Amino acid sequence: MLLDGPVHAAAESVVPSSSLPWWFWPLALFVTCFFIGIVAVPAGIGGGTLFVPIIGGFFPFHLDFVRGAGLLVALASALAAGPLLLRGGLASMRLALPLALLASISSIFGAMLGLAMPASTVQTLLGVIVLGIVVLMLTAKKSEFPHVAQPDRLSSALGIHGIFIDGASGQAINWQVHRTPTGLFIFLLIGVMAGMFGIGAGWANVPALNLLMGAPLKVSAGTSSLVLSLVDSSAAWVYINRGAVLPMIAVPSVVGMMAGAKIGARLLNVLKGSVIRKMVIGLLLFAGFRALLKGLGIWV
Repeated sequence: MLLDGPVHAAAESVVPSSSLPWWFWPLALFVTCFFIGIVAVPAGIGGGTLFVPIIGGFFPFHLDFVRGAGLLVALASALAAGPLLLRGGLASMRLALPLALLASISSIFGAMLGLAMPASTVQTLLGVIVLGIVVLMLTAKKSEFPHVAQPDRLSSALGIHGIFIDGASGQAINWQVHRTPTGLFIFLLIGVMAGMFGIGAGWANVPALNLLMGAPLKVSAGTSSLVLSLVDSSAAWVYINRGAVLPMIAVPSVVGMMAGAKIGARLLNVLKGSVIRKMVIGLLLFAGFRALLKGLGIWV
């Protein structure tokens, strides 16, 4: 039963025969995920966004197992960075909780849908969506500190506002959000995508929080990690129940990601917002093209 559906088809292709020693792949996973964790947290996209296209494209593992490990990787990086982000005022619990609640529920349905779809279809859809987010962020202006003239009624009732000290400039930044009902609906869709693609959907959290709801870019990146920690834990259980999580892939990946994420959380406080924005766009552009070409069979 654990190898039912798409996982059953991949059972014999977890790690193809290789002349390399068995410990090479776990060690390579640890090193790769360590560097992914360093850059993923300041970008606010979660480690899974880079983990799935990179590991799925350059390592000899079937995509079902990569997606299962990807959710645990995104969860690990978010949990490792969470305390530092909260202490530094770069993440808001009031902003994260209502959005994460809805996204967690929908992520369960997304995970079941993703495991029922062919791997090539999932990768093609992933590439299209990520590249669409890149286009959105390239066309947006003044996203570092969006101007929100007046909060909506729902955000006022929930007390979604705050202040943080920008480490790059030393200034105290007051912030508030608007379009909260629309944001809640968007995060329902984000939850479905998080479970379907196994990447945590941090790449969608940051644009939604920053461009749609008007949170500052650094607060959006930090709060994205809190949302990921709740959403990924829900979707991951579906992959575990279906037998799509292997310790040989998940354990070295999670350990490497958590080590790198602690360094990345410190970089978020000192880097300029414009640098983080360029980092987000560059990482998403690479991940989107890789997933799209892989799904279409062009770059295999």
